[in-house]
Amino acid sequence: MEYEAVIGLEVHAQLLTESKIFCGCSTKFGAAPNTHTCPVCLGMPGVLPVLNRKVVEFTIRLALATNCKIASSSRFARKNYFYPDLPKGYQISQYELPLAQQGWIDIEVNGESKRIGITRIHLEEDAGKLIHDETQPLSYVDFNRTGVPLVEIVSEPDLRTPEEASIFLKKLRNIVRYLDICDGNMEEGSLRCDANISLRPAGSTVLGVKTEVKNINSFRFVQRALEYEIKRQRAILEQGGIIVQETRLWDSNAGLTHGMRGKEEAHDYRYFPDPDLVPVLIDEEWIEKVRSELPELPEAKKARFMKDYGLSEQDAVVLIGSKELATYYEACVALFPQPKMVSNWITSELLRELKKDQREIDQCPVKPEDLANLLKLIDDGIISGKIAKNVFEEMYSTQKSPKRIIEEKGLEQVTDKGEIRSVIDTVLAAHPSQVKAYRKGKEKLLGFFVGQVMKQTRGKANPKIVNEVLREKLRQ
Repeated sequence: MEYEAVIGLEVHAQLLTESKIFCGCSTKFGAAPNTHTCPVCLGMPGVLPVLNRKVVEFTIRLALATNCKIASSSRFARKNYFYPDLPKGYQISQYELPLAQQGWIDIEVNGESKRIGITRIHLEEDAGKLIHDETQPLSYVDFNRTGVPLVEIVSEPDLRTPEEASIFLKKLRNIVRYLDICDGNMEEGSLRCDANISLRPAGSTVLGVKTEVKNINSFRFVQRALEYEIKRQRAILEQGGIIVQETRLWDSNAGLTHGMRGKEEAHDYRYFPDPDLVPVLIDEEWIEKVRSELPELPEAKKARFMKDYGLSEQDAVVLIGSKELATYYEACVALFPQPKMVSNWITSELLRELKKDQREIDQCPVKPEDLANLLKLIDDGIISGKIAKNVFEEMYSTQKSPKRIIEEKGLEQVTDKGEIRSVIDTVLAAHPSQVKAYRKGKEKLLGFFVGQVMKQTRGKANPKIVNEVLREKLRQ
């Protein structure tokens, strides 16, 4: 029997506020354990939470960017469960009345657009962090993360393949980074993903029994975890077994999932409205104010790059892959207004070096002005494109300007026709049989002569002048 996967994602994004969601403690990552805490986030008796307004504003931004309906009134609830990293014995979240619902994001899959629904977007506080001692049976609790504001984005079960899930997560990460509400750092845990997956017979509309996979902290692991879970569930079904509804952990080292616990239902958490927090009221004036302040989002930027700069969709997609990369590109174009040439160099030379070093564009050692100056030197005929690639590698490794590198290495292009003619005369005299063959019709030999001239000049001769003078000489 053929089976179809049904996948939905639950994505938690840590919001980029300076203080926590219900108190004034810092949200800064990497502080000494239990130094960013206070009676409120530690759940001491008698304290009262106060909602951070910026958290709500950031969530409105995300709701608008994902085409959601924003509730005029939403409220917080207590999600009750016991775990050592949860000091109050409950987590403040939203349940029956989330801040936003019924949105969507379009993704590109194999050249076609597919709409993925957003069930809901709601606010909640993060829990603490357990650190397990490897030398003795002890665990330590760090409450610094307790109360850090999270927004949870729950997708509809519209995803059908692990690839689609990875594409959706990348698209969502790009949106939150463009909005400046989350840094999207999956390794530090500021963007986390749980995946719900079930199988059903192809063509069926009835959902199968799902499992939830946790502990996924990269796009590659999302894809690998779902691929493994599809194989595991298919094998069980094909052997006549049944899928158990449970929560499973992804083990990236072993490349498989482990059973963790039975999957909870909503009633297991005994949700009820938080009596210490009033409803969140959002009027149209606030929504419109946030809408007017939204930055240009990835899809709009892609369309503008294609229209204003004449880029292909493929190039535009690469360049809007991060807000920082798009900014870098436009800074280069402003200094050297040849958009396609700038695009070619960034998408090939620059991104190749960054990928090799596992660097992001904001860590790039080549400044936009230096790349623009290098391209201008090519355009002015000072250096050839081939030499420019060597100069670029030197720029990347030393952070020197292109002009300084060219001067130090004597790489300036030879454009003197008299000097080039002299080299060409030497080359033609050294290869009489090839000259004779060319003049008898083997015009492909022109490339051979060009190569010999470039070899003699160590690649410094202007290729355009070389071709022009060679043709002139070979016609004689």
